[in-house]
Amino acid sequence: MRCYVFPGQGTQKKGMGRSLFGRFPDLRGRADRVLGYPIAELCLENPERRLSETVYAQPAIYVVNALHWSAAREELPPADFLAGHSLGEYSALFAAGAFDFETGLTLVRRRAELMSQVSGGAMAAVVGVSEQIVEETLKRHDATGVVIANYNAPDQFVLSGSREELARIRSVFEKVEGVRGFVPIRVSGPFHAPAMAPAAARFRDLLASVDVGELRTPVISNVTGRPFGPDAREVRELLAEQITEPVRWTDCIRYLRGAGVSVFTELGESKVLTSLIDRITTAQEPVQEPVREPAPDPRRDLIERIKREILRPEIGDEALGFDEDASFRQLGLNSIIYVRLARRAGTVLGVPIKPDVIFQHRSCAALADHLLTRDDIDHTAPEAPPAAPEAPPAPLREYQDERVTALLRDCANGTLAVDRTIGAIRALA
Repeated sequence: MRCYVFPGQGTQKKGMGRSLFGRFPDLRGRADRVLGYPIAELCLENPERRLSETVYAQPAIYVVNALHWSAAREELPPADFLAGHSLGEYSALFAAGAFDFETGLTLVRRRAELMSQVSGGAMAAVVGVSEQIVEETLKRHDATGVVIANYNAPDQFVLSGSREELARIRSVFEKVEGVRGFVPIRVSGPFHAPAMAPAAARFRDLLASVDVGELRTPVISNVTGRPFGPDAREVRELLAEQITEPVRWTDCIRYLRGAGVSVFTELGESKVLTSLIDRITTAQEPVQEPVREPAPDPRRDLIERIKREILRPEIGDEALGFDEDASFRQLGLNSIIYVRLARRAGTVLGVPIKPDVIFQHRSCAALADHLLTRDDIDHTAPEAPPAAPEAPPAPLREYQDERVTALLRDCANGTLAVDRTIGAIRALA
């Protein structure tokens, strides 16, 4: 499943949307009419560094996100879910059909105006430690009024509060073990904190007059970390609460992962969310169980040893791929080779192996099954070390059963046929 995500404030920069304003002139014109100033000029030239001001930054990001959404509709497959970080939630709701482009831009412009009126605050990101450590540090150092505003990732949290308190607490966090950074955020106030309550109340009044349509695609709420419900009143209320409540981005992504989303695509001028999502999903991956070795299989191990240590020295690498149930006859072995196989088997396994054992069990599997029944063979013994260079064949008289030796000698010199030799040896067993 696929989810498109939209970034929020802090991602604005000069030149944003450069490749898209010309491609979607109608959207640009509609934005100009709502805002009363040329949006392309603001984004591409950043006159008087206005993009650093909330009242300009939020509408600019919303418009550029809409441009990227327009391009995505032409180039990318449909989304199963949509989500946005803080301000980006308005882009997600627009994409889902909650309201049209102009309504969304009007809401964003007014939201920015109300939020910018709350002064005296700031925000900063703490990177590298857990939520528990952040909360304990704030409590231990009595950071009055400083709250966690964004739960961006398991090891990244944004604090919101007064400039004075954030300045004081900065030196504290920089000394905490594990903290990799304390980074001020480019915003004009203490967003997503109780200090924004007056702005939220006034924005709630505006939302009451806005028609919210049925969502064509589920959108995840920053406040709850769950999809918006079908009730338009719930959508309005959550948008108002979002101004004072923390952004639970980690919960949003974990919900989406649990719902089956495996592909996240960030639409906009940033890859900030892509990085956060990677960190969330990596931290969410279950700990891998240690790889367990398969249970020992004495029969399989013995078959492989027969191929590798008994057959291979006689017939070469062909033995390694030889069918374990195929008869040795297919290899074209003569009686002398059978004797040598018996001798080699005895050397490998450390016990006497008579040649008639090889005659009677003429496949790797059959021979292994026979050997497993013998009590004089230690089947758990480690694999023998590599064999030394082969010595010349031992004289046949080394075998204790002189009757077998005589029969094999007669076979070797042509006096006795192979079949009769085999029959005679079997008779001796």
